[in-house]
Amino acid sequence: MTTENKNTQQLTKKDNIRHVVWFFIFSNSAGIIQALSFTFCNEILKLAYIPCYLTALTLSVVWNFTLNREITFKSATNIPKAMAKIAAFYVVFAPLSTWWGNAMTQAGINEYLVLAFTMCINLTTEFLYYRFVVFRNSINTNKRAQKQREKELEKQGKEENKGVSDEKTFQKREN
Repeated sequence: MTTENKNTQQLTKKDNIRHVVWFFIFSNSAGIIQALSFTFCNEILKLAYIPCYLTALTLSVVWNFTLNREITFKSATNIPKAMAKIAAFYVVFAPLSTWWGNAMTQAGINEYLVLAFTMCINLTTEFLYYRFVVFRNSINTNKRAQKQREKELEKQGKEENKGVSDEKTFQKREN
């Protein structure tokens, strides 16, 4: 089975909640990287908003993609193909967010407030894009997901066997 085939495993409500929670956690770690690198470029290097923002955005995207591909969505999808899809997202998002960020800072809005606002927009739109475009057919296909599935099946088998042995014990007691 290739990872680009339709993922036959149905996702449960619990799976979808787990995706949101893990994505949020990893995106926050990427946000910390973005905020720290933005601050470094802004305060130490004294760069203008645009190069600060684009440098910070690039670092956070690479971090976020790596963690979310492996752990949140457990995807074994083709990495260059998935990265190309992420690049397509940022071909649209980066110019738009750079444009509105620059316009807002030029209007006198604090650059850190602009960054926080932009990061919230990015969190929401990027999750939806990852979930429904990048990894939609390859969720739970990597080795980590396969091991988890095997453990769940093993546990399920033990529970079924326990039920059979409990039933046999009950029958023996009746006789």
